[in-house]
Amino acid sequence: MNGHISRKIEPRARDLGGGFRVRRVLPFHAQRMVGPFVFFDHFGPVDYAPGEGFDVRPHPHIGLSTVTYLFEGAIEHRDSLGTDIVIRPGAVNWMTAGHGIVHSERTPAPERKAGQKMHGLQTWVALPKTHEGIPPAFDHHPADTLPEFDHRGARMRVLAGEAFGQASPVSFPWPILYVAFEADDGASLILPHTLAEERAIYLVSGKAEIEGEIFDEGQMLVLTSGADVAVRFEPGTKGVICGGAAMDGPRKIEWNFVASDQSLIDQAKKDWEHSAGSGGSDRFPTVPGDTKEWIPLP
Repeated sequence: MNGHISRKIEPRARDLGGGFRVRRVLPFHAQRMVGPFVFFDHFGPVDYAPGEGFDVRPHPHIGLSTVTYLFEGAIEHRDSLGTDIVIRPGAVNWMTAGHGIVHSERTPAPERKAGQKMHGLQTWVALPKTHEGIPPAFDHHPADTLPEFDHRGARMRVLAGEAFGQASPVSFPWPILYVAFEADDGASLILPHTLAEERAIYLVSGKAEIEGEIFDEGQMLVLTSGADVAVRFEPGTKGVICGGAAMDGPRKIEWNFVASDQSLIDQAKKDWEHSAGSGGSDRFPTVPGDTKEWIPLP
């Protein structure tokens, strides 16, 4: 194995229904997390013809923050807090489930009528144990509020945490690193060990070279802790750098629930069974404007 790479993760194809296929990277059997990142899906690019779209019905979460980042397309996000917002490329939409939240994701009406191309990443970051039970929240950060700059040939955008002297406005109660990059003309740079205790590169498109070894799109490269890593991106390469401090213990994932203790998941499952289809509950309210459908517990 390459001395600066502790693990190479190949994505696994998953069909989430309705022909909506994703490349799932995390969790991986030998690498459950990278920093707080506990779930990592790459979807698209996929073309929707006029009149077509995707619909993720209302469903619950606990113990995590979801982060949707788009390269192309639009998603209408609604949640039980009353949020109703269209997610667009370059923006960060940070939904904190905490004790419990319900949300839906659908193609917005104009894009459903006209058709669109969809391409993006959906990640979950685990909340630290001290924050698993906090009230839910949603924070929208438009693209122009995020630090964007050129670094040795790569155009960088800091989505969360700090990197290369720039800090994201996103607030998260654990050391985190999340940076999107595009190297239209190619780039050569150093990823210092000080970026984060745990770091990984995910290649959305293009190729990267580390220590003479070439890596392809769709691969996640978990970097060796404590090492400064030289990387060369071929022209047209784009992806993300993610990670953070090692989490405060392992996490269990069951369906849409993340927790440090199985009993928290078991209770959430019971609460959702009680809430779904019955007009909601204090823990899992209905989603305003999207009350007629829901995803039942598997």
